Amino acid sequence: MDVLWAPWRMDYILGPKPDECVFCVPSNTAEDEERKILARGRLCYVIMNKYPYNSGHLMVAPYRHVSCLTDLTAEERQEVMEYVTRCVSVIKEAMRPQGVNAGLNLGEAAGAGIAAHLHFQLVPRWNGDASFMAVFGETRVIPDHLMATYSRLKPYFETSRN
Repeated sequence: MDVLWAPWRMDYILGPKPDECVFCVPSNTAEDEERKILARGRLCYVIMNKYPYNSGHLMVAPYRHVSCLTDLTAEERQEVMEYVTRCVSVIKEAMRPQGVNAGLNLGEAAGAGIAAHLHFQLVPRWNGDASFMAVFGETRVIPDHLMATYSRLKPYFETSRN
């Protein structure tokens, strides 16, 4: 049997699980670094996935608790798409991937892990990142510490206005 050490997962395993929606964030910015919020718009925000598919896995969510694109206002749809586009630019510049998966799962049956609060997923991809670990071991290897990725991406959101 192969052993993969992932001691950082113990915080999640033993830690308290929130009763509230993880995408319903407070309006003040005091917890932004802890929550891994990279940028805030007027109607939506950018947050890192704390349990990423790959290093640099970002999400864009509206502040309003809605589950479907059809529930968003025209203004919300516009700002969300502007931030999705901005995230792609930042990921390309900061992470230098060969590709980016960008998507949205609407509803549990479509694969949404948190179906009640709409969120777009943006995942940087590199040729060969689905290594033998993912294919044969059914295990993902995330090569960068979450805080290191946050520290790398945060300045791009403070200066980039793409």
